[in-house]
Amino acid sequence: MAVIIHSTAIVHPQAQLGEDVEIGPGAIINAEAQIGDRTQVGAYALVDKWTTVGCDNKIFTGAIVGSECQDLKYRGEKSFAKIGDRNTIREYVTINRATDGELSTVIGNDNLIMTYAHVAHDCKIGNNNIMANAIAMAGHVTIMDHANIGGLNAIHQYVRIGSYAIIGGHSRVAKDVPPYIMCADSPLRIAGINKIGLERKGFTKDQIGIIEKAYRILYRSKLNTSQALVKLEAEARQHQEIELLVNFIKDFVTPLKRDTKKRNPRHSHYFRRHCPHIFNKALRQVIITKPELSIEDINLRGIFPLTIGRIGLPENNAGENTE
Repeated sequence: MAVIIHSTAIVHPQAQLGEDVEIGPGAIINAEAQIGDRTQVGAYALVDKWTTVGCDNKIFTGAIVGSECQDLKYRGEKSFAKIGDRNTIREYVTINRATDGELSTVIGNDNLIMTYAHVAHDCKIGNNNIMANAIAMAGHVTIMDHANIGGLNAIHQYVRIGSYAIIGGHSRVAKDVPPYIMCADSPLRIAGINKIGLERKGFTKDQIGIIEKAYRILYRSKLNTSQALVKLEAEARQHQEIELLVNFIKDFVTPLKRDTKKRNPRHSHYFRRHCPHIFNKALRQVIITKPELSIEDINLRGIFPLTIGRIGLPENNAGENTE
């Protein structure tokens, strides 16, 4: 089957098209773009210059692949976007090229990127990931393999998301998410390991048990990060699953933290949401017994402290139990 180009599509003479490529109505393929065999480019989609798209990809209506990055320091240098094979890029996804000259935004193989997702400059996405609708990725984000990212998530620049992690929808991802972790919320909170996802990926019960043990060492023991890492390295010599986690921790970029206090149902945010009558009674009591305090002193600080959870690992000097 020959290359099919709709009569309303615009393909630059310097673009390179593989065998059996299909270009839909109104689509634009700019100069120095390369599209691999059997890739389909939908209606009104754009594949911009210096962009390489591999084989057997499906690019749906209105997607913009390889456009200029949204970075004020960019001055028009030649930079790249590289898309692997068998990816599905749904409607109105935007993928930016890298910022600095000769660097690339990279997407691997067999990924599903759903409608309205944004992949910013210099991001690195591995293989077999699912990125749901309207994800907003900042620059230099790394997503490894087999991760599942829920819709409407905002991912901070330079954040890394480990393999087999799952992040619930409508979350703010401002810290690295280690492999195998299940988390959600804003700020992000860890909720255990991605057990169901691991089962679906073919992990055995024994392998999942090993990962759960590693999770407890990191998040449910009295060990700080350095101490936990030593213990995990010993486990990694016997279990390959732990090696992935150990390497991720060793190479961390953004600091990973965890709660150093228990979630206390007496804290004011819990009272206000679940027991407003108790909260109001306690607040009146404080005003009566401590009239010297201003509203600012009483207003959720000191008298009613909040705990705000953080994703990741304990600080090196932390030694409290988080159970």
